[in-house]
Amino acid sequence: MHFLDQAKIFIRSGAGGPGAVSFRREKYIEYGGPDGGDGGRGGDIVFEAVPGLNTLIDFRYSQHFKAPRGGHGMGKDRTGAAGKDLVIEVPVGTQVIDEDKETVLADLTEAGQRITMLTGGMGGRGNASYKTSTNRAPRQHQPGEPAQEMWVWLRLKLLADAGLVGLPNAGKSTFINRMTNTKARVGDYPFTTLRPQLGVVRHKGREFVLADIPGLIAGAAEGAGIGDRFLGHIERCRVLIHLIDIENDDPAEAMRIVERELAAYGAGLDGKPRLVALNKVDLVDAELAAEFARELEAEGAEKVFPISGATGEGLEPLLDAVIARLPAATVTERPDGEREEEDDTPWSPV
Repeated sequence: MHFLDQAKIFIRSGAGGPGAVSFRREKYIEYGGPDGGDGGRGGDIVFEAVPGLNTLIDFRYSQHFKAPRGGHGMGKDRTGAAGKDLVIEVPVGTQVIDEDKETVLADLTEAGQRITMLTGGMGGRGNASYKTSTNRAPRQHQPGEPAQEMWVWLRLKLLADAGLVGLPNAGKSTFINRMTNTKARVGDYPFTTLRPQLGVVRHKGREFVLADIPGLIAGAAEGAGIGDRFLGHIERCRVLIHLIDIENDDPAEAMRIVERELAAYGAGLDGKPRLVALNKVDLVDAELAAEFARELEAEGAEKVFPISGATGEGLEPLLDAVIARLPAATVTERPDGEREEEDDTPWSPV
């Protein structure tokens, strides 16, 4: 399945059906009077977040979505049929943005969440509703309210608990492949990762979602390399894992480059908790790894985790630190805002 995280679509709700002009005509009934029914209301445009989707690729082949209009009113005081709402299914984490690409109209962050974006037009009145004591045979009716229409952008921001950042060839793909069932491409050249990857990490009875994005380079915020387009996919992460290649000529400068790009992007990325991991320590001796770790701590890293994504060395302490920064699995949020511990005692009929 191809990955697409932005799409522009046209949406239009249904117009209201016109009211009818009709008069009762039955045998032996003289002057039956008006009996034109009202028109039906048009269908709404509804966005719904559904699980199981992680791309907007379907919207590349279908860009126009139009809800059906309401039915015409009819004689015998029959109201026109209402137009069926058009439900557009999108992945969880999708934002609906105005055509200016700045105003966020809706943010669908939970499975099953729905938002009515455009409301269908009301049906017009039939001539039966215009009957009065002085106007016994009205011939006027309403045409029904017009449809609403607009162009919107859909932007997908993947939902993950932790995100991987770093320069190209820092070993992010190898790391996520080892920790999850993801089959990310690994190669000895820059930008082997061209689209975000998601995987589920299981560690000590806990699970969390890990996201890998293409590598950053200096000037990414201005569009260099793949640019900062995919940084939006880690905006919702609770913690960032910054991988640094120990074979880099200057690991401290590598850390500064990524830090500057996160700050330049904004959206609170520079304020998220970050765990610095010195990757590929299996390729150097322990003394050199310790020296580089001290340099990174001198540059502001709270703690440096020497790891090897290829061999698995040092991964357990890093994952422990990630788990410690995520909400406890046994704590739930009650509707009244109070927190309560779940009871793990097995159910018994006695």
